[in-house]
Amino acid sequence: MSHSVQSAAVDLDVVFLGTSGSTPTAQRALPALLVRRGGEKLLFDCAEGTQRQLLRSDVGLVELEEIFLSHYHADHYLGLPGLLKTYSLRGRELPLTVYGPRGLRELLDTLRRVFGRLEYPFDAVELHPGETIARGDYRLETFAVDHGVAAIGYALREHPRPGRFDVDAADALGVPDGPERGALQRGQPVTLSSGATVSPDQVLGPPREGRTVVLAGDTAPTVSVVQAAVGADLLVHEATFLADERDRARETRHSTAGEAALVAREAGVKMLALTHLSTRYFGHQVVEEARELFPEAVVPRDFDVIEVPLPERGPPRLLRSGARSRREAIGSVEQ
Repeated sequence: MSHSVQSAAVDLDVVFLGTSGSTPTAQRALPALLVRRGGEKLLFDCAEGTQRQLLRSDVGLVELEEIFLSHYHADHYLGLPGLLKTYSLRGRELPLTVYGPRGLRELLDTLRRVFGRLEYPFDAVELHPGETIARGDYRLETFAVDHGVAAIGYALREHPRPGRFDVDAADALGVPDGPERGALQRGQPVTLSSGATVSPDQVLGPPREGRTVVLAGDTAPTVSVVQAAVGADLLVHEATFLADERDRARETRHSTAGEAALVAREAGVKMLALTHLSTRYFGHQVVEEARELFPEAVVPRDFDVIEVPLPERGPPRLLRSGARSRREAIGSVEQ
């Protein structure tokens, strides 16, 4: 019986560990989010309390290999010294790399007085807007934002995937079931026992798009974010203020919910996740302002998850409390 050969789908989601801006609340911790792609876990920003948020989630305090900082305002990095120290106390041996915009090494030199000597290999990599970190089947791109200090956003972009395997075409060409079909699916030509050569374009449909997740960090609305987010599956954008505080947003280089919604609309993203909320607003107020301009806007709470399926499997989905540990969920019900 003939069958198609498809590459295994890699799960991709975003775990919101902290969704408040500047100061925490009883319900919202300070900024941190975790991107999970297959077995990889990438932490973006590491505010005060991040390691405890990990422990309270179903993720746990995993041995992260990479941490990416968007900028060096205190509400985005103060959890880093404690996390680095905890890893050392646990006898960690796995290397850890921290990435961030210019000024990272100076910051870590200062923080070293807090976390002391680390017992594991540790590296710091400074990035500039426009740099790319190449990975096997995806890349991380940095882009400029407008926050008045050295700051960058990050875009995770998967490479295009091979087209669908045409079983009928393979049968007609005499390609047997087995390794030959796998090689063609990976884009490699094969030579059959008859001596005939079959190329991938004879049995594969057009390439299929990969997924894109864009994390803007703290920023005023700016064209560089729109350009980075064009066609993205998910844009995570701050919404520190509402329209009534537009002047304050402009002074502090932050965005209103409506301005973030306009960025999402201009970029044509599939979903907008609004975070970095001020303590002066409730989530429903933020999402109501945004949805007037961009209906596919959501306001995640701490421990919410946004799943980003492959494009042919539907749009991104918000899972409320999707990363809350079972123990935490029981405790919240009891309260």
